[in-house]
Amino acid sequence: MNRLFRSSLTLLAAALLAATAQAQTPAPAKKRPAAAKAAPAPGPLYATRPDVLRAADDIATRRDLDREWVRQAIGQARLLPQVQRLMTPAPSGTPKNWRLYRSRFVEPIRIRAGVRFWQEHRTALERAEREYGVPAEIIVGIVGVESIYGQQMGGFNVIDAVTTLAFDFPKAHPRAAERSAFFLGELEQLLSLSQRSNVDPHAWRGSYAGAMGMPQFMPSSWVRYAVDFDGDGRVDLFNSVDDVIGSVANYFKAFGWKTGMPATYPVVLNAQADMDALLAPDILPSFSVESFTAKGALLQGEALAHTGPLALVELQNGAEAPQYVAGTENFYVITRYNWSSYYAMAVLELGQAVREALDR
Repeated sequence: MNRLFRSSLTLLAAALLAATAQAQTPAPAKKRPAAAKAAPAPGPLYATRPDVLRAADDIATRRDLDREWVRQAIGQARLLPQVQRLMTPAPSGTPKNWRLYRSRFVEPIRIRAGVRFWQEHRTALERAEREYGVPAEIIVGIVGVESIYGQQMGGFNVIDAVTTLAFDFPKAHPRAAERSAFFLGELEQLLSLSQRSNVDPHAWRGSYAGAMGMPQFMPSSWVRYAVDFDGDGRVDLFNSVDDVIGSVANYFKAFGWKTGMPATYPVVLNAQADMDALLAPDILPSFSVESFTAKGALLQGEALAHTGPLALVELQNGAEAPQYVAGTENFYVITRYNWSSYYAMAVLELGQAVREALDR
């Protein structure tokens, strides 16, 4: 589900997703109204690229889609230079800053919106917690970080974005080939999803990386993990909050969320801590409590009784001293939503802040 926290234009016509009729090729769908603020000028149509059209033919064959429909859908996509710029990595050596990052998400506007969200959808949150074992505050944290509870779902044409990233991913990126392959897969999933939902492939709006709806699911996540939690016979992550709540919970359960396990524990590092060894696995939980503490990462209270593996999670603060927490398997699960320890901490702390405000 990419993950990517820049403000963008609000989705204007998500009702297109209400169509559920199945068809061999999608019936014509109405175009969404033009965005209120003009986007930067797009580049050329991909219909001029023989390599892209060959890839379209390959997608049509493997996905059993109509060849001309796929060619038209991809060919009418445009290269988005703005998306390329947004995907270009920061210069090497740019310091990370957890306090600055946190301030963007754990702040009064999101907390107030989160309280309203929890109050209005308490029944669905409690049901999701019962059925999937994922705490309400985790779901609330995700939806708050991703879209401020539906206020910022993205204004990019998703097929333009994923086509750009599939065929023209910034070469300066250290994993450009790997990321291009990933987005080619997302383009395939978007086309299949459009065909099954009878939605114009050019009607979807989302982030510059192609994430859609309140939970900002990538097309592949929508296909694999989205659920019809409100029971109306369709999945709508733009308008149905019940579907959003159930889908986020299902995502976490699918990635191995362990009910009742904390995501983090406090940790204190002694002067002899073997930092090289402790940080070598990055955020993948790899140490038992015994091996963790033997390397100088000291735990207290309930953390000493933890039975699963742990990771030392480092949160840099620019020029100031970093902060550390012990991350459990559940912390790692949160990073499967967005592969960043900073993201996972923001989700945890926003959800906690909303719960505390709710209880006041």
